[in-house]
Amino acid sequence: MNILLIILLSLAGLIALLFLLSLLMPKKHYVKREIIINEPVQKVFDYVRFLKNQEAFNTNAMADADRKKEFRGTDGTVGYVYAWSGNKDAGEGEKEIMSIVDGKSVEMEIRFVKPMKTSARILMELEPLADDQTKLWWSNAGELGYPINMLIPMMQKHVAKDMDKSLTNLKNILEAGTF
Repeated sequence: MNILLIILLSLAGLIALLFLLSLLMPKKHYVKREIIINEPVQKVFDYVRFLKNQEAFNTNAMADADRKKEFRGTDGTVGYVYAWSGNKDAGEGEKEIMSIVDGKSVEMEIRFVKPMKTSARILMELEPLADDQTKLWWSNAGELGYPINMLIPMMQKHVAKDMDKSLTNLKNILEAGTF
């Protein structure tokens, strides 16, 4: 009986420690990745501004091929919304184009319903390095409340890995001209 009590108290202490640590952890998350694509900036921009194109390169968009999709508005314009509902990997949510600066940037808001209710700002920024070379930055920023904020370090690592894979997919598609 004493061993069981010690185990239960230790477990309760560990859980309490995790909750206390998450009080001290940041609530904001931010991930930014970049890639150089050997194509002109306008060609890259004209591809990334359309949310439906993310089906071909974004690892998160590819998480569930059978997910239910809904589209509202005109793709590639401010106010366009791409919504989905899928398996546990894809979750449920929507992405909306918030602003576009032709040839320079596309800003979106992603709003998740499942696996947890949260939102983040996504920004894709482009810079021409040469006539046929573009640097693309992709950032994701948001906030998670207490106590979920204890997951931020793990989440940032996962998001960075997915963004790197997605950017490589995008580079391969654009440089191969397979779209």
